[in-house]
Amino acid sequence: MSVVEHNGVKIYYERHGSGPALLLTHGFTASSRRWTAQATAFRDRYSVILWDMRGHGRSDYPQDAAAYSVAQTTADMAAVLDACGVERAVVGGLSLGGFMSLAFHLHYPERVRALMIFDAGPGYKNDEARRSWNERAFLWADDLEARGLEAAPARQEMKEPEHRSADGLARAARGMLAQSDAAVLLSLERIAVPTLVLVGADDAPFRQPAEYMARKIPSSELVVIPAAGHVANLDQPTAFNRAMGAFLARLPESPDFPATGPA
Repeated sequence: MSVVEHNGVKIYYERHGSGPALLLTHGFTASSRRWTAQATAFRDRYSVILWDMRGHGRSDYPQDAAAYSVAQTTADMAAVLDACGVERAVVGGLSLGGFMSLAFHLHYPERVRALMIFDAGPGYKNDEARRSWNERAFLWADDLEARGLEAAPARQEMKEPEHRSADGLARAARGMLAQSDAAVLLSLERIAVPTLVLVGADDAPFRQPAEYMARKIPSSELVVIPAAGHVANLDQPTAFNRAMGAFLARLPESPDFPATGPA
């Protein structure tokens, strides 16, 4: 468990195991603790790197609204990899973390060995759809400011408080969850690395985005996990880990990513 400072903001991260690097990014209002089952399952063969986005968990909660953005978040991801001495990694994330993983590939393609996008979407091409999404993000931010952490959804699996304040989450909603353009969506067809797109069968809002990404991204595969909702890794950890392990095992062998067996 460590901290790296990036542009004056301390970012919390953990590294489990050794071997080829996997960088996993959590969703909005979650934290690195949501990946505990994956760290346990894969640390015998991989270096599993987990981290908390700014405004979340054990990272800093900067007061400047300008400190929260897609660009800042992807730069934080690069800083975490640098702190771990990792040049290239398999980059994956769930929900907002999946979107940020796509954005990381857009900004740092040379650092991505493969992508794993879980229960996420690539953003919106249509301005009106983007405005509608942003309105929901801003309402969520308002609710967090009005009701505090009670407005953040909780899971029974999480026995300890994940966040120190709702203010950082509210700023993250406005600066990281809200979207300003279609750059990530328009980059899908240029993704040249193997990509796993996974979605829970019961995650209705993200089934169509998952299918869209699987069509647009070359060398991609789509996996639908039965009896799973928006957090497939918590709803069905065994099936989730099996799909993730099978994808990793099929990656081409390379000097920085030797072949391994399935999970």
